[in-house]
Amino acid sequence: MRKIELDIIALSHSVTQSHSFAVVLGEVGGTRRLPIVIGGFEAQAIAVALDNMKPSRPLTHDLMKTLCDTFEIELEYVFITKLVDGVFYSNLVCKRGDDTFEVDSRTSDALALAVRFDCPIYVEESILKEAGVEADPNEENELAEAEDKPVAEAASAALTNYHQMTATELQTHLKAALDNEDYELAARIRDELNKRK
Repeated sequence: MRKIELDIIALSHSVTQSHSFAVVLGEVGGTRRLPIVIGGFEAQAIAVALDNMKPSRPLTHDLMKTLCDTFEIELEYVFITKLVDGVFYSNLVCKRGDDTFEVDSRTSDALALAVRFDCPIYVEESILKEAGVEADPNEENELAEAEDKPVAEAASAALTNYHQMTATELQTHLKAALDNEDYELAARIRDELNKRK
């Protein structure tokens, strides 16, 4: 099992799925890219940390970081371990004292925590061979231009297109907003749902 180190190099709208984002991971010291489709809320969680934004109340991933810090648990690294039917699986490799343990995690959550802990991200070599793509030489200019725009703005903007979402998508976003204690966002989603009744 060979681990390849990756960096988050871009966060953008997904071209394959509407209302979704793609986080693009780049091979450290290499040219391969690993795009992973994630939801809007997950993109927002990553974007907030990448842009060093400080929400007025802690987001779920900020709370997890605080809990880990309080109980002296270090996130050593994130390891993307497998790809099954288009779904990436990841482990959080944590350390407390002399004990090391692995915790199963959604890849989007693992990446949001990796940014907060400033820890390495690794992928199993076979996954990079299967799902990775070679970087396009023109891509570097596009990524540089994309980095000029705050990614949190892009993530937030995508979540405001409520009129284009189905009722089921809105219910999913409403639940996530309530889980994250983002009551302002939850109220806007609720208003859109009420308009449709």
